[in-house]
Amino acid sequence: MTTAVATARGLSARAAAAMLLALALAVAVVLGVYAKAHTPAGRPIFTLWFSGMLQMKVWLTTAALLLVLVQLTTALWMWGRLPAVASSPGWVPVVHRWSGAVAFGLTVPVAVHCMWSLGFGTQNARVLVHSAAGCLFYGAYAAKMLGLRVRGLPGWTLPVLGGTVLTLVVTLWLTAALWFFTRSGLPLT
Repeated sequence: MTTAVATARGLSARAAAAMLLALALAVAVVLGVYAKAHTPAGRPIFTLWFSGMLQMKVWLTTAALLLVLVQLTTALWMWGRLPAVASSPGWVPVVHRWSGAVAFGLTVPVAVHCMWSLGFGTQNARVLVHSAAGCLFYGAYAAKMLGLRVRGLPGWTLPVLGGTVLTLVVTLWLTAALWFFTRSGLPLT
């Protein structure tokens, strides 16, 4: 392969990675602008089987966090990054895909309620970080899902996007669910 071809491929791979970053930021900004511009309803759309909106959001986010940890474990297993663990059996990629799909599905009612019922909060640092992390999560998730379909990306792209999604889910859980669980007098169901 000539140097010119290698350089052209490198540029296109970097351009594709830059496009994914631009997509992630665009999704995050659009969600943030909507959540900030929208007048919060202050009431839930639904609560499923939970006693209230906050309880629903906390438990769905906690379940999503656990599934994202399954995602991390299965990703490390698939790529041979778990020390002293044999190569992954054929069911590991299936568990990886489905745990991610279910985790994402669990976040959708949470996000809808965050944006529609509560809006983009800036009341204090915790709420601001939570609001920004929520918007960034959907941007990072969109970029990761699209990145799975783009050929020729630099090898670091998908692990960085996956790590970003994981970090944002942990941040969301820490700034909302953990806060809720440590509040006294709030029902947990």
